[in-house]
Amino acid sequence: MEMTDAEAAGGDPLSPAQEMKTAVGGFVTELKAFRAEIETRVQKQEEKMTMFERKTLAAARPALAATDYDAPHQKAFDAYLRSGDDDGLRGLELDQKSMSTAVNSDGGFLVDPQMSETIKSVLHSGASIRAVASVVNVEATSYDVLVDTTDLGAGWASETAASAETGTPTIDRITIPLHELSALPKASQRLLDDAAFDIESWLAGRIAEKFARAEAAAFVSGDGIDKPTGFLTHPVVDNDIWAWGNIGYVPTGLDSALGNGDAIIDLVYALGAEYRANGTFVMNSKTAGEVRKLKDGDGRFLWSDGLAAGEPARLLGYPVLIAEDMPDIASGSDSIAFGDFAAGYTVAERPDLRVLRDPFSAKPNVLFYATKRVGGDVSDFAAIKVLRFAVS
Repeated sequence: MEMTDAEAAGGDPLSPAQEMKTAVGGFVTELKAFRAEIETRVQKQEEKMTMFERKTLAAARPALAATDYDAPHQKAFDAYLRSGDDDGLRGLELDQKSMSTAVNSDGGFLVDPQMSETIKSVLHSGASIRAVASVVNVEATSYDVLVDTTDLGAGWASETAASAETGTPTIDRITIPLHELSALPKASQRLLDDAAFDIESWLAGRIAEKFARAEAAAFVSGDGIDKPTGFLTHPVVDNDIWAWGNIGYVPTGLDSALGNGDAIIDLVYALGAEYRANGTFVMNSKTAGEVRKLKDGDGRFLWSDGLAAGEPARLLGYPVLIAEDMPDIASGSDSIAFGDFAAGYTVAERPDLRVLRDPFSAKPNVLFYATKRVGGDVSDFAAIKVLRFAVS
């Protein structure tokens, strides 16, 4: 029989409870030592991982910054805007898939993709017919729209009777020429030499502002001479005698007032059912202020604001686009339009935007001559109706 430590030392033998207490104490001591060792190893491992992550991020950040800033076209374009150094731009290869990285030495240099997207986003978000129209990118000087202006004939056939010949549809070709839209902002050379001045953001904002205003006005009332043709430029006739090539109008019954709003309901149902589902009201802010006051027979407003931020207001359940270039309410004015503008109006544009730097014409300032090509016209005359403020 083995002796305990106490017995070996000549002491009294330990009781079973004391032996158990001694054994447990030793186990706890060993467990604490093991736990401390594990915690020390885990802490060292975490420190190593933290150092590794820091080294990885430190190595990655310069590469990312270089990728963002030192992109060949963006860096070369920034140098051209600030100092007129076009060597970098002329050395770039033409990218056939993305015209925003191409170079055109005759009409200026194409802007970098980031600046181009900034301008596009501003144009699309502006209060313009562009927001609801059909927008297409073309590489030619014009865009053709083929429209079937008549119904295709049809008939019922039986098993024994001969099929009768049906009518042939008429195809109408609408050609939308592209026109040059330009802006000419300027900045001092001292400002351009300031590295803290974000030349691209400033230039993109100024160009987008000018382009958006010019486009919005042309899409509504442009005469088609060196600019797009507005939908209100086409002949506007009473909807009862409407024919292709004209815009149909519904009279309000009053010279310069909306009355009880029944004319707006008539306007909605003057549009064909195939267009009505995608219908949008278009009017300016002054007209909208009058329309908001209209109520139905039960005292409920016909106008309702959007349920969420960014959603358009609605009139009789249809969205409303506020376009400030629409005419004010007046005798004989066509102040409210309603239609499926995606089908009724087409905006054609080239995807490239050119900028030419001119440091000579306005010294000590530098002019930036920005140009793009855009066109627009009615592509389906049946898809748009207007409300005319007239007795009949």
